Amino acid sequence: MGMPFEERLGGDIKRVEHELMLVKQQAVRPAGLTVAQYAALLVLNDHPGVSAAELARRCRVTPQTMTTILRNLEAADLIARVPHEVHRNVLETRLTEAGRAAFEVADERASAVERRLADEFSADERETLRALLARCSKALTAQP
Repeated sequence: MGMPFEERLGGDIKRVEHELMLVKQQAVRPAGLTVAQYAALLVLNDHPGVSAAELARRCRVTPQTMTTILRNLEAADLIARVPHEVHRNVLETRLTEAGRAAFEVADERASAVERRLADEFSADERETLRALLARCSKALTAQP
């Protein structure tokens, strides 16, 4: 049988995720970035040289989507991709000076969004929310 709309948690989760992405998009736009580009620069800032495949996993996008993101970042001179010293068929990706500058502007603004969200909850509530979201993930990914 079906389930009444009001009882469906998926809609609530999607609404909040959509609102978060809209607010973050507004936050990173002055740096000339999209949320997806910002996410890639965030991972690259913390893990310089990471492969495109690993970058896609960490940003939770498909490899094909990451290829497009990287192409656009490279065209804007925000990243540089160079062959790995040992594994020549692997490209290492690093921020350029322009990429670091754009990242810093975007990160300051995106961090403010994250702080605003976190400040709505006590430390215990944030821990509970993370635990509840982990349970959601487990319920959705567990084999039936």
